[in-house]
Amino acid sequence: MAARIVWAQRALEDLTQIAAFIAQDSPHFAAVTASRIVGLVEQAAVFPRSGRVVPEYADPRLRELFWRRYRVIYKVEAERVIVIAVIHASQLLPEDLASTF
Repeated sequence: MAARIVWAQRALEDLTQIAAFIAQDSPHFAAVTASRIVGLVEQAAVFPRSGRVVPEYADPRLRELFWRRYRVIYKVEAERVIVIAVIHASQLLPEDLASTF
């Protein structure tokens, strides 16, 4: 049974900003990118431990999946997956990201 998906406000804003930025050059690719990222989240709901442990935090509950150069960071709980952030791989993760959930 799939876990319930919860999107943190920050993650929703991240995804919206990523899609808006890409859409400046290619609305089609922006839609594809957003769709693929949402697909990763749906995969995480079915297979929560399929993502690797986020190396910056070394907490087995914090996982990440990749699509191209985007990191989808989520927290695994008993019955839900919380999407914490969607970050370009070139960005550093904030130290307090893990403590927000």
